[in-house]
Amino acid sequence: MIATEPLPPEVWERIGLRNHEGFGDAQRMLTYAQRTADDRIAIGGRSLGYRYGSRIDARFERCERVEGRLVDALRQYFPDLGDFAVTHRWGGVLGVPRDFCVSLGFDEATGIAVGPNYAGDGVCAGNLAGRTLCDLLRDRKSELVELPWVHHRSPRWEPEPLRWLGVRFGAALSASADRAEIRTGRRSPLRERVMRGLGVEFGY
Repeated sequence: MIATEPLPPEVWERIGLRNHEGFGDAQRMLTYAQRTADDRIAIGGRSLGYRYGSRIDARFERCERVEGRLVDALRQYFPDLGDFAVTHRWGGVLGVPRDFCVSLGFDEATGIAVGPNYAGDGVCAGNLAGRTLCDLLRDRKSELVELPWVHHRSPRWEPEPLRWLGVRFGAALSASADRAEIRTGRRSPLRERVMRGLGVEFGY
């Protein structure tokens, strides 16, 4: 993600985010952004930086190539920003389940409740997950405990090197589909067919 320096009130009036609206685009290599509490624009996305073997290393938390893409997206969406500086840049690891589905549950035998696999949706899903887990813990029969994510089990990721190859292929295909759709103005069917073949379904 990147964030700008604080922007003055007249800029917020001009770009139309005076009420702290958040937004995202519909590309597969998506971008999302929001006005922060201290009047910056924070914008993230445009990356699928998977490392072989699911390695986690502090050296991977910053990527100048991805940061450059985000600066380009910021200027594309908000050309009125002019010379306002980007003052913050950061990254991190995102854990994604194999079918991109959130899951949670409660094991009565062990007394352990779990709510993993948010895959980037934790801020939005956390409140609902907390209320759902509360009903599960109290053995309360409610609409929440009937939601599809309760006791959902995502399949395991493939072993390496298949996992690395699959993620790289999917990222390249996604970027290619985005470019084709921008160029033609029509939805690209190839990427959806391939993703379904790999067992990945998206709701958009």
